[in-house]
Amino acid sequence: MNFFTLSKRALLRGLLAVALALPFAAFAAETTVKLRLMETTDIHVHVMNYDYYRDQEDHSFGLSKTASLIRAARAETANSLLIDNGDLIQGNPMGDYMAREKGLKDGDVHPVYKAMNLLGYDAGNIGNHEFNYGLDYLATALKGAGFPYVNANVMSADGQRNMYTPYLILERRLKDEAGKEHPIKIGVIGFVPPQIMQWDRRHLEGKVVAKDIVETARRFVPEMKSKGADLVIAVPHSGLGPIEAAGNDENASWLLSKVPGVDAILFGHAHLLFPSEQYKSVAGVDVAKGTINGVAAVMPGFWGNHLGIIDLTLSVDDAGKWKVANAQSQLRAVFRMEGRQRVPVVDNDPAIVAAVKHEHEGTLAFVRKAVGKTSARIHSYFALVQDDPSIQIVTDAQKWYVENLLKGTEYDKLPVLSAGAPFKAGGRSGPDFYTDIPAGDLAVKNVADLYLYPNTVQVVRVTGAQVKEWLEMSAGIFNQIDPNSTAEQALLNSNFPSFNYDVIDGVTYKIDVTKPRRYDNDGKLVASDSHRVVDLAYQGKPIDPAMVFAVATNNYRASGGGKFPALDGKNVIVESPEENRTVIIEYLFEKGAIDPSADNNWSFAKPVKPVTVVFESSPAAEALLATTKGMTKLGPGASGFMRYALKLE
Repeated sequence: MNFFTLSKRALLRGLLAVALALPFAAFAAETTVKLRLMETTDIHVHVMNYDYYRDQEDHSFGLSKTASLIRAARAETANSLLIDNGDLIQGNPMGDYMAREKGLKDGDVHPVYKAMNLLGYDAGNIGNHEFNYGLDYLATALKGAGFPYVNANVMSADGQRNMYTPYLILERRLKDEAGKEHPIKIGVIGFVPPQIMQWDRRHLEGKVVAKDIVETARRFVPEMKSKGADLVIAVPHSGLGPIEAAGNDENASWLLSKVPGVDAILFGHAHLLFPSEQYKSVAGVDVAKGTINGVAAVMPGFWGNHLGIIDLTLSVDDAGKWKVANAQSQLRAVFRMEGRQRVPVVDNDPAIVAAVKHEHEGTLAFVRKAVGKTSARIHSYFALVQDDPSIQIVTDAQKWYVENLLKGTEYDKLPVLSAGAPFKAGGRSGPDFYTDIPAGDLAVKNVADLYLYPNTVQVVRVTGAQVKEWLEMSAGIFNQIDPNSTAEQALLNSNFPSFNYDVIDGVTYKIDVTKPRRYDNDGKLVASDSHRVVDLAYQGKPIDPAMVFAVATNNYRASGGGKFPALDGKNVIVESPEENRTVIIEYLFEKGAIDPSADNNWSFAKPVKPVTVVFESSPAAEALLATTKGMTKLGPGASGFMRYALKLE
């Protein structure tokens, strides 16, 4: 052995010694892996891209469509997790078919899980609508999921133990760019709005309690870290919400981003999109990267219309711990817009379609068969000129629902009124755009005729004076009529949308169309001395301007839609997650047989002289003239409408 060989060996030993003396992180810091998080949320049983209310296919939503996005997104990366954020088993007629018609017993697999099990979900979170059919039904449904579920803030009635697994720590091996695998522990924790205790009180009271989302996170995230979680993914079924905590916040995702240790947020509940320009002015939000206070976040709409994706780049810090080095959020839609048309960008996943074929066909039969009966014809041909049965059934259902909803709350002593508007009343949509349901059987799909939009029920707290101003705004749909004129006078303002013409049931009133309107179409006060709404009464007595009422309406109106006076979202006392049309279906199930005949709680005030006004409706309305006082047919109108006359006297 020569000197050169000995020297070489000594050198190698020295280098090895130096290497061993260096911190592990000096080498590990060069290790990076990429992890893709994928989220679905608020599927609401829309496994198929089918609108059961309209009884037709729709290419703008459906897990059958989202599945194609999932498979494509998963194929693009070596490492991915797929998580669902709840509101899964309720929300369209398939949900009601399973809960009310077919039933679900131990061993059965709910169709949503038949589909989702094919997609390889890693975890699921429980949404507020999961409780709509009761705790036992939920427990049976969850047994069919081929993946674990989390919820951290629903506790036993005494508040001492979690009703569900609060969090998971998933052990995975992630591949780096060179194909080398690295072990990692990923924590997943879920939350639901505490308001479930109000929304589903009849199912939950005395059985569970729901805790504050952020307080619960502050309790469990450190525990997850102490148990080895390298990464914590929060899955709140909760919208972005305020930046100041009020306690038990329904929408707490912004607040959750400030909890130390949370690395990513997959949120939902609000049926909105994040990242989007809608949130660009919110403090701490970067809509370009999709972060909230530096935490990666995504919210992918509803009904499977989008897939949410967060791409995380993970590296190792100086202590040898995994950290998020970079993140980018994105949304992928199942359709694209071409003008006003939604054009599909993906096909249905055939495996999903096949998996739920039986339940889909069962749901079609369910929506087409009777679930109730109506003793009177329900139509909207004269909805804008007299009290109307198509509005009556909506306001009756809303009042029934809200009265039950407010029981046991601080508002349960408030008298409940109910506001509804005609959604199908001709106009720009043409002479066939009216509700017309014959007396007899009522099917689930008829509800689409009564309530077009997926609005949700909200309740506002207003005074008697504000009720009057609300009705004054609605009365703006009528042109001012001159009782001294013999010329033909059009009654309706064609520029005033019919969906902004609210009728409020629970009070009685008259509208004097000989006076100028008090508000214009944009809610601007234009005639401060004019009062069209007269003889406004509650329980037969003139309404007390200071009396306080709870008025059932929808989220559009309550938040300022239509620019009604005193309706700006600030006096909302209940934000129900239930769609108004779901409430109508519940009402039909509860009552069985209904009489939706209008109660004639409003009418036109008698003018100083009799006057005849004209309006347009469908030609089909002619058949109802024999039973409609004061109306006559004049002849054909424009664009296929028929002109009618109404005598005010």
